[in-house]
Amino acid sequence: MINLLRSASRVSAVLAMLMYFNTFRLLRSCEARPAIARDDFFISARVMRRLIHLCGLLLCLGTAQAQVRDFDRIIESGTLRVALYQNFPPYSYEEGGQPRGVDYELAKALAEGLGLQLQLMWAPPGEKLDDDLRDYIWRGRVTAQGQLADVMLRVPYDRDYAQLRNELGELVNERVVMFGPYQRERWQLAFDRRRLPEVPSIHALRQHPVGVEVESVPSFYLSSVHGGMLSQETRHYPTPKQAFAAMQGGEVDAVMALRGEVDWLVHEANDPQLALAENAYPDMGRQIWEIGMAVHETNRQLAYALEEQLESLILDGSLERLYARYGLRFERPEQYQ
Repeated sequence: MINLLRSASRVSAVLAMLMYFNTFRLLRSCEARPAIARDDFFISARVMRRLIHLCGLLLCLGTAQAQVRDFDRIIESGTLRVALYQNFPPYSYEEGGQPRGVDYELAKALAEGLGLQLQLMWAPPGEKLDDDLRDYIWRGRVTAQGQLADVMLRVPYDRDYAQLRNELGELVNERVVMFGPYQRERWQLAFDRRRLPEVPSIHALRQHPVGVEVESVPSFYLSSVHGGMLSQETRHYPTPKQAFAAMQGGEVDAVMALRGEVDWLVHEANDPQLALAENAYPDMGRQIWEIGMAVHETNRQLAYALEEQLESLILDGSLERLYARYGLRFERPEQYQ
């Protein structure tokens, strides 16, 4: 209802602006004639009626939301629509035109567990997670023809984020249920032992260039920790994969990114001189967090069904074996430890 009123207010403002400019046009025409012609008045009235009709249609379109499929409709359809981040290896990506990644494999296993076929929705990441949840879980994207995903993977499982409120005191993600933690994630440093023998602490990185993704947490951290001690050694790249390639090419001596990304890149490189650091990151704040899933807040029955399938995959070791196929270490979420 609030969104409807806001949209109506915006339409009213548009109408007022159109009426103002239309009247201004007619008044300007009065400079050539002593009065507004009768024909001009009726033409103006017809135009305004059409504009009002058009704005009414826009109001209906603007407030309409893509339809959420409830659990029964999902089962009847025989498909589970899953939103996965696009081009995000090793979690979800395409190789040779085929989907790959641990999140893709997990999504397929969850769908099969419910007796459904997987229907992928590739999700280009927005500027914020709020945007992604809005576009794929509760409102829909214009470019996606109004379709919503039934579930989205790789969403932080975090109470503070779930309870986040905007400047009006409203829950930012009130239309979303976050559930089903399936992985613990953290930051990881990899280094080349040919140029950097060991990394017992971040102090070992002084005078050693480190590659990071631009505008990432490692970028901000290494540029500011200990008064900017490592800022001159921090090198920025468009992706962790390109930063890793720079390390292989000798441009940097180490790379810092998500543990899953670093594990996969080291695994793919198959170079015994590339090692994983075990140091801590002082003054970094939260260094470990959990990754889960999200559904529309009216679709809790689906969440319960998916959580049941997920629990089986974690407890019987299937998910750990899945991660191992991509060279990733699997750390169980806290509730399964």
